[in-house]
Amino acid sequence: MNLKTPKLTVVGAGPGDEDLITLKAIKAIEAADVILYDALINESLLKYASENAELIFVGKRKGCYAFQQEQINELIVTKAKEKGHVVRLKGGDPFIFGRGAEEIDYVRGFGLETYVVPGISSALAVPAYQGIPLTKRGASESFWVVTATTKDHALSKDVELAAKSTATIVILMGMHKLSEIVKVFYAENKRNTPVAIIQNGTREHENVGIGTIRDIQQIVKEKQLAAPAIIVIGDVVKERAVLDSIKKEVARG
Repeated sequence: MNLKTPKLTVVGAGPGDEDLITLKAIKAIEAADVILYDALINESLLKYASENAELIFVGKRKGCYAFQQEQINELIVTKAKEKGHVVRLKGGDPFIFGRGAEEIDYVRGFGLETYVVPGISSALAVPAYQGIPLTKRGASESFWVVTATTKDHALSKDVELAAKSTATIVILMGMHKLSEIVKVFYAENKRNTPVAIIQNGTREHENVGIGTIRDIQQIVKEKQLAAPAIIVIGDVVKERAVLDSIKKEVARG
């Protein structure tokens, strides 16, 4: 019989680079009896888990779901009551298009204690690693973070609203909607607006394409860019800061 308190901690694993995870997140992983992890996390983070922890992959790869969301919700409850502390490990920040709040809402109905550990969002960190500031005086006063696709698989209307603004626009989960996104910006006469597409951001096999609305689809073909990728649209793409490799700096030190 399990005498541990059933509880869920939803943990943000950061954008991909394993060093971009918080100390609190590592402590949660170390304390977990069960870890349910997604496809976008860096699996090297699982090394922090106890050797007795049960590790379960529940993510999506190449359009195939290991579990549907309803099944994940039920699995959290089952495992918490069976073993105690469940950590739900998600890429980026679990409250930014991560469905973390939905999972907490569900399990609260079954009496689980619930906690969240914020993560560094890929929407912020991935552009930063490429030297792209989402805001910069004289270039952008604000930014939007938008998911390209609604639950009905249509292009989000917020993309159209964002395109009318002067703000920087960060689009997540947008690669399969790129042609529609380009049309939206053409309709706003913004074909010369700078664009960056960053695949596998903050990881060693990062792939980047820089262009404009006019030529970005050709650049995607040339660079063989694909999901998972983040799309950054706005004048800040021209304002890239010159960065040296952090890893080289550490090695020199």
